Amino acid sequence: MAIRVENVNYIYGQGTAYEIYALRNINLTIQDGEFIGLIGHTGSGKSTLTQHLNGLLRATSGTIYYQDQNIYQENFSMKELRGKVGLVFQYPEYQLFETDVFSDVCFGPKNLGLSKEEVEKRACEALNSVGLDSSFYRLSPFELSGGQKRRVAIAGVLAMEPEVLILDEPTAGLDPKGRDEILDEIDRLHKERHLTILLVSHSMEDVARYVDRIIVMNKGNVQFDHTPKEVFRHYRELEKIGLAAPQVTYIMNELKQNGFAVDTEVTTVEKARDSILQALKI
Repeated sequence: MAIRVENVNYIYGQGTAYEIYALRNINLTIQDGEFIGLIGHTGSGKSTLTQHLNGLLRATSGTIYYQDQNIYQENFSMKELRGKVGLVFQYPEYQLFETDVFSDVCFGPKNLGLSKEEVEKRACEALNSVGLDSSFYRLSPFELSGGQKRRVAIAGVLAMEPEVLILDEPTAGLDPKGRDEILDEIDRLHKERHLTILLVSHSMEDVARYVDRIIVMNKGNVQFDHTPKEVFRHYRELEKIGLAAPQVTYIMNELKQNGFAVDTEVTTVEKARDSILQALKI
């Protein structure tokens, strides 16, 4: 297994009048090669949890294991962990700081102590994998569009050759075309490199389309942890915590209530179409 989280709590402002539990008794196992969606309303603990998984935040109590090694154990290398568990922040500007795109992507592998040749090889491969060719190499990251900045930020993490890739709202602010391109690239990387991927998103449609498993956070707790079909079956409960199911869930349930023999557990437009056509015998 890639990551195991046992009884993890995290408290902001511990011991002060402003003490807040951001995570409460979290227990999770993330298997190698899984594609997981992490959803929850603002303040639910999503980002706090992801920052624990590569050691950016340390749990107030509890333990996190990476490949069965306790990351809080003495002599455990957090530097190596961050090379294996890559985190792409919601705002790519937080990760882009070099004068040009190529230098930015080289930064991570360079700090692993690799040779110049290996660093540049990894940077080229990472940029190519996110659809950026050599015409982008010498551009300033800040000349790029929002979608291109995100691609560079993802490439910078991929150049470290991580085993786990965590993406915090990678499509925030993008137009539909840019959103689909980024998510299709992530899906391709998952399939081709067998990466373990944790996708943090507010878009139920995106989560339903790509992931195999959904973890729902609410007030620092794990409320649901199951397949998309099982999680969206609880769409009324999701509404109570400020979330929703994909639009097709509501449409299919409405059709069912009106006498159509459709499958209310489908989660994508394509599957909804097939179910409706079957119900209409077209």
